[in-house]
Amino acid sequence: MYQKILVAVENSEIGQHIFEQGVNLAKASNAEIMLLHVISPVEDPYITPIFLQPDTTYPAWQTESMDNYIQHWEKLKQEKLEWLRSLTDAAINIGVKTGFTQKMGDPGRIICEIARSWSADLIMVGRRGRAGLSEFLLGSVSNYVLHHAHCSVLVIQGKTLS
Repeated sequence: MYQKILVAVENSEIGQHIFEQGVNLAKASNAEIMLLHVISPVEDPYITPIFLQPDTTYPAWQTESMDNYIQHWEKLKQEKLEWLRSLTDAAINIGVKTGFTQKMGDPGRIICEIARSWSADLIMVGRRGRAGLSEFLLGSVSNYVLHHAHCSVLVIQGKTLS
């Protein structure tokens, strides 16, 4: 059975579902879990630097925009860390040894890197169901992880409406 399970979560309905499945599997197999949240600047709802144009006419506006952008990112990171702590506390209260980490960058690559460095023997990741052009342009995290992970991968499909 699994000893170390990396559970990639996001603050959404599917993220909550993945978290619950990860905790249930860890409890059943007496494994520990690592919750991972990746902040990706190209994903919604994260902000994009639309006001960070290097050739702005008014340098003071550029500085103010940059400061606001950095403050917004710091606030976002803190909110997500608090959310991760609450998930960690919930898992620990159920009796599952749990840690967490938050990184910024390309989700697929970071998931695989953390899984390898932590020596995970299972990665749990969600699937949004992107297809066609949106998958081509934005990529698929679950597809990337399936093809690049060093260990087993369990892809959790989001709840579908019947």
